[in-house]
Amino acid sequence: MVEEDEQFMRRAIALAQNGIDQNAGGPFGAVIVKNGETIAEGCNRVTSTNDPTAHAEVVAIRKACEKLKSFQLENCTIYTSCEPCPMCLGAIYWARPARVFFAATRKDAAHIGFDDQFIYNEIEKPIDERQMKIINLMRDEALVVFRNWTSKADKTEY
Repeated sequence: MVEEDEQFMRRAIALAQNGIDQNAGGPFGAVIVKNGETIAEGCNRVTSTNDPTAHAEVVAIRKACEKLKSFQLENCTIYTSCEPCPMCLGAIYWARPARVFFAATRKDAAHIGFDDQFIYNEIEKPIDERQMKIINLMRDEALVVFRNWTSKADKTEY
């Protein structure tokens, strides 16, 4: 299995290189595998699509979920060329793969200008102490929708 894992990681790293060669975005690639078969691939496409969420892992997750016709990546493995950023890590947890392999670390990424430490720091702060103004507005009206969700009999839970 180790050799197979290395093969998929090499592909993730190659996708990262291909992405920068094509000026798609930053140097990041991801592969999603199920039962030894590649389900989806992605490279960072932030600058080419003007989409700040188009990180390699998110691109691959979207493709994999579409292919599997599921919002969860049950029994899947994600191989990513770099330790996932906070957004990608959140997406990965929501997608629920069985495991994740990464190559470069977040410190390696920080050394080339992709430093997410400020986000990790911001998450830990109370809302009113964060750098970005975040304001709670119309909570009572939003809670009505939450109650409607709670009482909805035919909802698909996740």
